[in-house]
Amino acid sequence: MKAVFLIGYMGSGKTTLGTALSQELQCRFIDLDDYIEAKHHSTISDLFARYGEEQFRQMEHDALLEVAEMQQVVVACGGGTPCYHDNMSTMNSLGITVFLTTSEDCLYARLTLPEAKAKRPLIASKTPTEVRQFIHQALTARMPYYSQAAITFDSTDIETAETNAATAKVLAHLLRQSYGD
Repeated sequence: MKAVFLIGYMGSGKTTLGTALSQELQCRFIDLDDYIEAKHHSTISDLFARYGEEQFRQMEHDALLEVAEMQQVVVACGGGTPCYHDNMSTMNSLGITVFLTTSEDCLYARLTLPEAKAKRPLIASKTPTEVRQFIHQALTARMPYYSQAAITFDSTDIETAETNAATAKVLAHLLRQSYGD
């Protein structure tokens, strides 16, 4: 199977569902942010601070091209990855894109958990009202990119290990049915 690219807003479950999906498909899982951090020996936050967003987005694009050449891989992309350097066209031409969607209320609930909020610099210092506004504005701006995905898949029900595993089975079945092994 070609590379499977999971896209969607932060908190949509790209890493959580992606890990279970890769097990279900018996392939490698790559979190693109982790891949970039390992390649550059630095955290995403530090790369942003040191080089700025424009240069970071070029690093992200280069890393995306590297993992896109891999077979039998599920890639969890950063929430903004589809929005830069024509990355959606790249992912659509080299693999299968899956937009993980869930409601703004669900995203808000996931992202305002203390451990989730602390590890996301874009929202770490925001008030709950600001987080809700930020989610709405960012989703609105990113939807033209996310909507280019080959598959749109509801990732709302991944709150427990059991529901995540069941959701991964459904998505794996859909991918096999649509694209083969």
